[in-house]
Amino acid sequence: MSELYRFGISIPKDLIESFDQYIREKQYTNRSEAIRDLIREKLVKRDWDELGSDKEVVGAIVSVYDHHKRELLALLTEIQHEHYQNIISSQHAHLDHDNCLEVIIVKGKAKDVRLLGDKIKSIKGIKHSQLTMTTTGKDLV
Repeated sequence: MSELYRFGISIPKDLIESFDQYIREKQYTNRSEAIRDLIREKLVKRDWDELGSDKEVVGAIVSVYDHHKRELLALLTEIQHEHYQNIISSQHAHLDHDNCLEVIIVKGKAKDVRLLGDKIKSIKGIKHSQLTMTTTGKDLV
């Protein structure tokens, strides 16, 4: 474990009260843990926030779609084959008679993963799609 540093900060009372409520809701054991996570989150986001980022990320593209839409399944499969180098795995689930859930686990350069997420989101018949990216963990302490 790396050396720990202590520092003091000044925060308005209403902000610290809101932060303490956040800590309780998220079940952190103390403020330090919550602050460390928030700092890591911002550093990770900074690394891949640029559309052209070459930083390696992992993530998931989660989509809900109407399986009755013509050609949607074929197009979704075709896109996944075109981007096989960024796709680790996919999972398909039937939500009800009309709706399906597709979860695609992805890995690669942030710009490539983001473009794949956008491509899937723009398919006619996709009701909702969201890309969630995170770090591979290689550069975090």
